[in-house]
Amino acid sequence: MLAQTPVQIAWVTRDLDATERALTTLLGAKKWVRMPDVHFAPDTCTFRGEPADFVASISLSYAGDTQLELISPVSGHSVYTEYLDAAGPGLHHICVEKSSVEEFDGALADADEVVAAGVMPGGMQFAYVAAPAAGVPYVEIAYIPDEIKAFFEYIKQEQK
Repeated sequence: MLAQTPVQIAWVTRDLDATERALTTLLGAKKWVRMPDVHFAPDTCTFRGEPADFVASISLSYAGDTQLELISPVSGHSVYTEYLDAAGPGLHHICVEKSSVEEFDGALADADEVVAAGVMPGGMQFAYVAAPAAGVPYVEIAYIPDEIKAFFEYIKQEQK
C-alpha cells in the first residue's frame, strides 16, 4: 500500500454525547452531525466472513481537514461491539481513501485480514483491515463516491 494521509480518525463509544464533548474540547470540533440507527444489512455487509446485521449510531465532525467519526453500537454483533467488549471505548480505526472502485478492490486483495466490509447507501464502499501491529486496531479502506463527498464537505463547512 502506498504512503497516504488518513482522511478520518474514528472512535467507538457507548456514549456519543460524552465523546462529542471530549473531542470538541480536545480537538476543536464545533458541530457534530448525527446519523442515528444506521443499519448494516446482511445483503450489503459482512463481519468475519459472514453476513452482518447490526445497527450503529454515528456522529461526524472535522478537526481541520480530518474527519472525526464516533460510532456507538445499538444492536447486533459487529466489529464495533467486538472492540468495545475487548477493549472498552477508544480509538477504533483510521481511514484511508481510494480514488476508484478498482483501487479499493486492489487494496483489499493485498490485505492480510479483512475483518468487516460493506457498501453503504450512496455507494460508499468500506473495509476494516486488522492492523494491531501498526498501533491502531484497524485501518479502514474506503471508496467514497462524489455524492458522499459532497455530504462530508457540507459537514466540514459547518465547522467554520
